[in-house]
Amino acid sequence: MKNIVLTIALSVLSFWGIAQTKSKGKILFVLSSHAELGNTGKQTGYYLSEVSHPWEVFTKAGYEVDFVSPQGGQPPVDGFDLTDKVNKEFWENAVYKNKLDHTLTPKQVKASNYVAIHYAGGHGTMWDFPNNEELAKIASKIYEKGGVVSAVCHGPSGLLNIRLGDNRYLLEGKNVAGFSNVEEIAVKLEKVVPFSLEDELKKRGVHYSSAPAWSEYVVVDGKLVTGQNPQSAKKMAEEVVVVLKNK
Repeated sequence: MKNIVLTIALSVLSFWGIAQTKSKGKILFVLSSHAELGNTGKQTGYYLSEVSHPWEVFTKAGYEVDFVSPQGGQPPVDGFDLTDKVNKEFWENAVYKNKLDHTLTPKQVKASNYVAIHYAGGHGTMWDFPNNEELAKIASKIYEKGGVVSAVCHGPSGLLNIRLGDNRYLLEGKNVAGFSNVEEIAVKLEKVVPFSLEDELKKRGVHYSSAPAWSEYVVVDGKLVTGQNPQSAKKMAEEVVVVLKNK
């Protein structure tokens, strides 16, 4: 009997701990549904570490994470490397793996439920992020209600066409980082992707900046946080947590 009581007590404490952890709010991750890397015959999608590393930072800081993709369901993954311990921990987390396998569609998302939205990278984003009006509207609502918008690597492709209530582009005049032309050329995909992310960001009137290829580099401009490449994913998330804390 004592063992049963003890078990119940521990379960209650565990539940309370989880509830306390989730009390800071929810962050929406946007993942690509696009699986084909141009005409190369290779697969692309979202880049795993640009999901797993921010996920680790956010959940440890007390936030809950949801996933949305343009098509919903199970999105294609790129950069699948379970020798990365954070990737492995994320991939083997039953709760979040279930969420990942059943991503929400944009129509299922209620923007008011989220304190931040994060656009994960991966080359797939270059095809299905820029012109997705539903996702853009979700991000705009979160941002205009005081939430944070973040993106890493190719994720900023999803920011290109976000308009605010006054019809201005969210990016206009902002300081922004993103996958550089130098890095695109280094991976020999500059002629495969439908456009240059760096060039398109500049056309939106941003103050684009970058570090040497594959260096950790993050830019914070108010409620907008962007990272240059996979190496910047963790730092980007840490900066989002700082912005949320100081709101």
